[in-house]
Order: sequence, then structure tokens, then C-alpha cells
Amino acid sequence: MEELFKRILTSRVYDVATRSPLDYAKNLSQQLGNTILLKREDLQPVFSFKLRGAYNKIVHLSEQEKQAGVICASAGNHAQGVALAAEKLGINATIVMPVTTPLIKVRAVQQFGGEVILWGDSYSEAADYCAQLVAESGKTYIHPFDDALVIAGQGTIAHELLQDCPDVDYIFVPIGGGGLIAGIAAFIKQLKPETKIIGVEPYDSDAMRQSILQGERVVLPNVGIFADGVAVKQVGELTYELTKKYVDDFITVVTDETCSAIKSIYEDTRSIVEPAGALAVAGLKKYCIEKGITGKKMVAINSGANMNFTRLQFVAERTLTGEKSEALFAVKIPEKAGALKYFCETIVGDKNITEFNYRLRGTEDAHIFLGININQPQERAHIEQELEKHDFKCWDLTDNELAKSHIRHMVGGSSPSSQNEVLYRFQFPERPQALSHFLNSMTEHWNISLFHYRMHGGDFGRVLIGLEIPPEEKQEFQRFLEKLNYKYHEESDNPAYRLFL
Repeated sequence: MEELFKRILTSRVYDVATRSPLDYAKNLSQQLGNTILLKREDLQPVFSFKLRGAYNKIVHLSEQEKQAGVICASAGNHAQGVALAAEKLGINATIVMPVTTPLIKVRAVQQFGGEVILWGDSYSEAADYCAQLVAESGKTYIHPFDDALVIAGQGTIAHELLQDCPDVDYIFVPIGGGGLIAGIAAFIKQLKPETKIIGVEPYDSDAMRQSILQGERVVLPNVGIFADGVAVKQVGELTYELTKKYVDDFITVVTDETCSAIKSIYEDTRSIVEPAGALAVAGLKKYCIEKGITGKKMVAINSGANMNFTRLQFVAERTLTGEKSEALFAVKIPEKAGALKYFCETIVGDKNITEFNYRLRGTEDAHIFLGININQPQERAHIEQELEKHDFKCWDLTDNELAKSHIRHMVGGSSPSSQNEVLYRFQFPERPQALSHFLNSMTEHWNISLFHYRMHGGDFGRVLIGLEIPPEEKQEFQRFLEKLNYKYHEESDNPAYRLFL
């Protein structure tokens, strides 16, 4: 601990990094009844804190290691940090990135003079190939998080933070592999142990929280794709030990809550951060509400702003539900003259409608996909009671991922000709021929009966597919899914699918 503390104090980060400001978030502070401050690492030259650790590691290499060149695997922010550090020090840098990496991040690395090698569909595949190249080339590997010098570089954020806000009560930190929170927590607890350090992770990428709960490092079978900057299946050995020792609590957030946090940060700063960069604010908001905390001084680390522009449509779409200001319902109404008018007069009334999809279904009933603005989360239950009071059967779809990602864009009725249809959500790598690979792997007589895809600007795309699979071929189809090695969820029993498709 003492050695790491010294390394943080003597880190060589300011050759490339700036001393990021600690900005007061007026709107968030008023909403939550606390003093909220944002540590603006999104304003660094590479729009992320990652260059601190990367530079501190590289500048301390021996002359022999520098001459050999450096290499790393990264999907974005660490890659830019390594490339910039190498350019500053006149060192050759090779960066292995997944084929699915957005072009904006690839170009950013190339602009700093880094040699980019695109390999694999995920960070894990890129990292495996990087390890092979390290063995073959003799280049010096720069780990993204599990290295004492990298951790020390990230820990300089805590040093700045205490200088600007010595009486901080809570610090919220996003967690991927754990380098950022390990450096911050180790430094803070040495000087101000009463300050609470809260780690924030996506609910579907919580490798650190799961590891702490189980008392050992775990390997997640899959990780969420939205906050790609923290999509790590296993945290580091050193970062795990430091986090276990110094971090006070953890909180997980869902995608919609992260989108809401992106909006909150924008309203206070007029800057747009990436999903991983908004995690700390998302966790802070949720933690304050769940714990009922007021009157405290809180800091959230805005860790990065490498946002793909095409993702903004998805973020805006999900922000309403993330803010708990929109409720989504499926409603069944009788298919008779005047029914739709009666529904609108009695239920809709003066409510602010965000979405209204209707399609004639049959002779007996019709289904409506309805979005309504709400002021409080408990209004969802009140609306549901109102619907049932007027004999309208309804389903609350506000937390239904299938409904939000796909159904709301394709309400149109079921297909009377489809037989033995099953429905699956897939996550496809966003690269050329990914769909062709899927289709070419299928048996010819497995007919596609439904297909929906929308680009969200991330490393992976969300695809919804309906297939006609005879019952006797279910096992063969299951083997096909496992061999395909794409993340999937079966949705055949989802009420949104049953009602609208």
C-alpha cells in the first residue's frame, strides 16, 4: 500500500495528461439534494483517463523495452492512451483491436501513429491474438489495468480530487478491469479513510462485484455490450485485491439508467460522454435514491467521452425509461366500432403520449403499443389499475428488453402462415458478412419467418429473428446455436411477441 501511494505521488502523467477540472453539477445537485461534483476526465487529450496509466507505465520502461516497441489489445480508450504515449516518447506502438471496433476509434489510434491490427469479433479474441504477437515479436505488453504503474497513473485522479475537494463524502467510480477504482481507492483511503468509495458496474458486466461476493476472481460467461469501455469478463489480480481491501460498496445499473445519466451530464456540462463515462453518475443517482442520502458532498468520475455519434439515437430513445419518465404498455381492446375512440377518451385523456401503435388484428380484439409520460415510477401501477378498471387487459412492458429494442419499431400483426415459429434475440458483431455467416451456417429448411435489425453504433448489433423449426429438429437447432457462438436469448414466450407479432 505504501509503495503504491508513493508511485501515485511520483507518477509521470502530466507530460501528456491535463489536470482535469472538478465541476459543480447544479441540476443534479438540486435534483438529488446533495452537492454533486463531476471529475472531468472526459476532457483529457484522448477524451479518457486511460492515457494517465498508459503513459506512466511506458515512460518507466527500460531503454531496451522502449526500443523493442510496445503492444496492447484494446477496443478504444486504452489503445489511444498507449498510442499517444508512444508518439510522445518516440516509441513504436502496435494496437490489436477487434474487427468490430468503430472506425472513429481506429482512426484516432492511427492519428497518434499507432499501427492498428484488426483481429476477432471481441476484446477477448483481440487479446488472445495480442498475446501471440507478444511472444513472436518481443514487444513490451502494456496491460490496460492489472499493472502497478498503470494503477498508479490512474490514482493521480484521486490526488487532484482531494486537493480540489478535501471534504468529499462519497466518490463514485466506474469499474471495468478495476485499474481506475484501485488507484483512486488506495490513495483516498490512505489520507481520508472515512470517504466512501462506491464502485459502479453495468448489471450485465459486473465482474468485480461478483468476484468480491464470491471471494475470488470470476470469469463472466458473457458481458454486456452497451458500456463497451467496461466490458471485461475477468478483473485483474492486483485490482481485485486492492478493490476488496479499499472499496466500500458496489451498485449496478441497467442500460436505460446509463442513458439517463448521459442526459443528466449533458444538461449540466453540455458535453456528451460515452456509456462507460456516464456509469459513475448513473450509480450516484441510483445510490442516492435507494439509500435516501441527502446533504452530502459527492464526486462522480466522468471517465470518458469517446461516443459513437450513431449511438445517440439509441441513447435518446432509452433515456425516457431510464429517467422513469415513460411507461410502456401493451393493451388489448375489443375490435368494434368506437372502441379506439372510447379508449382514447377514457384512458389517454390529457396524458402526454410518447408512442401509440395500433394495427387491426382480427375480428375480436386489437392490440395497442402505448407509451405514456409519467412523473413518478408508481404512476405505472396507477395506469395499469385504470386500464383494468375499464376492462382493458394490459401488460406493462417498460422493463421488457424485446419490446424496447424491437417490438416498438415493428408492430404490425402476426403471420398466419408461419408454422412452428421460435423467436430469438441475437447480438451480432458489427462487421461485414456477420449476417452471411449466420445464414450460411443454417440448415436449408430452417425458414426465416421474421427479421429485424437496427444499427446502434456499437461494437455489436441487435438482431431479432423468427425461424420455423419443426419440433423434431429442436435439438439440432440448439446445437447450431451453441456452435454459432453468438450471444442469444429465446423470446418465444415473451408477451410482447405473442401480442404484436
